[in-house]
Amino acid sequence: MEPCRIEFITIPAPDLAAAASFYGQVFGFSIRQFSERFWVFKAGNLSGGLDRDLAVCSGGIGFSITVPHMVSVLKTVVAQGGRVLRAPYSLGAGAGFCARFADPNGNVLELHSSSPPEGLSPAVAEDRDRPSARGDSIDG
Repeated sequence: MEPCRIEFITIPAPDLAAAASFYGQVFGFSIRQFSERFWVFKAGNLSGGLDRDLAVCSGGIGFSITVPHMVSVLKTVVAQGGRVLRAPYSLGAGAGFCARFADPNGNVLELHSSSPPEGLSPAVAEDRDRPSARGDSIDG
């Protein structure tokens, strides 16, 4: 049996305009209104929707957005009304780096990059349990 593919995700968006602006400005998603309560987007090889009627998922939606430059993206997240919940940290040798953020609606998502976060010292980037690698600072 060939594995199923994930091709469409839905993000809760009680404030559709804020969500569309956020995901368009921060990640370059192509977004258009489909109905009064549902907008659709295209993000690379994945399509999805912003749904006004879904409850915000503060425990995390369960997917990562891959980015080339994590720190600069996190700065854009904040500038566009999001919040950094966990600064970049290592997933372990060769597994890449992650950070967590909340979008303007309060949904918790994750960033992933295979490159060490710019401005973060290699020692901190490789030690995910070290206090200086956690928190909401994105200045390294």
